[in-house]
This record gives sequence, structure tokens and C-alpha cells, in this order.
Amino acid sequence: MYYTTSYASPLGAMTLAANERALVGLWFDGQKYDRDGLKGAEVTVKETPVLQQAVRWLDDYFAGRMPAVMTLPLAPEGNEFRRRVWSLLCQIPYGQTTTYGELAKAVESQTGKKMSPQAVGGAVGHNPISIIIPCHRVLGAGGKATGYAGGIDKKIALLHWEGLVVKA
Repeated sequence: MYYTTSYASPLGAMTLAANERALVGLWFDGQKYDRDGLKGAEVTVKETPVLQQAVRWLDDYFAGRMPAVMTLPLAPEGNEFRRRVWSLLCQIPYGQTTTYGELAKAVESQTGKKMSPQAVGGAVGHNPISIIIPCHRVLGAGGKATGYAGGIDKKIALLHWEGLVVKA
């Protein structure tokens, strides 16, 4: 069973989803892969304590208060590789960025297996918990904003929100 609620962000409507214990999804409505993990599942619109905590986190974020990622119980659903990449995303500090290539090197150092930036990009793009798991902080080579499921305009806006200037 999943529970959902809506959030009116300054960048557009969003949907949050949780199970009984943790946040499992946060999407801009209509984005690529919107609510993928909920397809075929039983879903009820209901504000739960987990969803209320996530809404407060978003309120803090959009108020510029730099909330910590690890203050929320998160349970993104995906294979081991994707969860590894999403865990690395959580280590990117507010107002800082990394590249797909740097993430690929981090995965290589953890696993000992050769990793391509494109494979990492696929995992980043399927991140089911936008903003809180900060996939918007990952840039392409040369510092360009590329590949955001919510749209490049939103990625650039989120980075601007954090005080960064990037180009598409």
C-alpha cells in the first residue's frame, strides 16, 4: 500500500508517495518516469506522518534553509546498482555539483568494476525521489546542465535556488 499527497512547489505541482515507513517517490507532475514505482500498486491519497515530514522538508528547501537529506526516511525502489548511485547522490552537498563521470569513478571505486558515465546517467535519470535525492546536482562534462527527468529548466532553476549558475 502506498499513500500520496500533492505539493505546490514554486516550480510546479509535485506528487509525493510513501509506504508506512518511508518516502518512496517525489515527482514533478508529468515528468519522465512520473510515478513509475506506483504502477499497478494500491494507492490511497492520504497525508501520513512520513508525507507530512517530507512536505516540511520541501518547505524548508524552498525557503532556502538547506535541509539535510538524511533527516527523512527514504526507500527508493530500484535494483542494487541504482540504489548505489542514489546513495552517492545523497552525498552531494547543497549548493555543490558533481558530474556523471565523477559518479562513475565513485561507483568503480566501490565495486571494482569499470563504469561508464552513461550507465550512471541512466540510474540518475530514474531517481524516484527528486530534489531530496539531489539528482539535479549532477552535471554533464564541462559543467552543462543535462539529463533531468523533470526538465532542464527545472534542473537549472533548482541549482539557481541553491545559489549556482549553470548553463544548458
